[in-house]
Amino acid sequence: MGDMRGEIREFLTTRRARITPEQAGLPAYGGNRRVAGLRREEVAMLTGVSVDYYVRLERGNLGGASESVLDALARTLQLDEAERTYLHDLARSVAPSTKAPTPSATSVRASVLQVLDAFSGAAWVRNGRHDIIAANAMGRALYQPVFDDPSRPVNTTRFTYLNPAARTFWRDYDQVANDAAAMLRLEAGRAPHDPDLIRLVGELSTQSETFRERWASRDVHLHRSGRKRLHHPIVGDLDLDYESMELPSEPGLVLNVYTAPADTPSADALRMLASWVATHDAEPARATAVEG
Repeated sequence: MGDMRGEIREFLTTRRARITPEQAGLPAYGGNRRVAGLRREEVAMLTGVSVDYYVRLERGNLGGASESVLDALARTLQLDEAERTYLHDLARSVAPSTKAPTPSATSVRASVLQVLDAFSGAAWVRNGRHDIIAANAMGRALYQPVFDDPSRPVNTTRFTYLNPAARTFWRDYDQVANDAAAMLRLEAGRAPHDPDLIRLVGELSTQSETFRERWASRDVHLHRSGRKRLHHPIVGDLDLDYESMELPSEPGLVLNVYTAPADTPSADALRMLASWVATHDAEPARATAVEG
């Protein structure tokens, strides 16, 4: 994570390699191309810059690139929203006058805890490192195996890669693992010098070959809404919808809420879980990353 110029080089090289001339609208002359995907010359032409200038960009010199050049490069490489965000974050990381981003928060205000308590369903707040900062009683019950992990702070990505229970809890384990690494890399572009993030990536890299493989892909991913399939130790299989919402008053923190469609087995299972919570855990929402 410390070599941002190297990261720029690898990111642009891998994105360039996946775009064929046909996908870029270029004629493909001959069948014996020496490089996978587009050549540097082709990227430069499509972006509207000189070959020498693009070569400098790919060597890590993004700091002086204008917004228009970055946007043109993103269009050439057919980057999605997450990848565009990452490209701009990489450029800021090597800009000489860039102010260091604020590290991910490790606590929330009392009013945020009140918001969590206002939800009858499962809800929690996480930071960019995927530490769960606070959760309501249903959130802790739904993610019971994650909270049972002895490592602190409670972290969903550490659980995913280092706890064997994750392969049972996440019914779509490979997808969850892919998304977790890609989301963490997106955060690494935003805050490449966050010491806690560096330690987490180092821990995962040294202890999990699966994480090393996912991390090396340099994929990035936004996590806003979708379906999560769990196998809960108390109520069994759950197919849940999730919404992830950034908290404007708490930069870097995200509120996650999980629900189930009405009149479904998953909705019935959540009601069973709520009944279990009512008899076993009546605590209000509280901080988890700091207190454990």
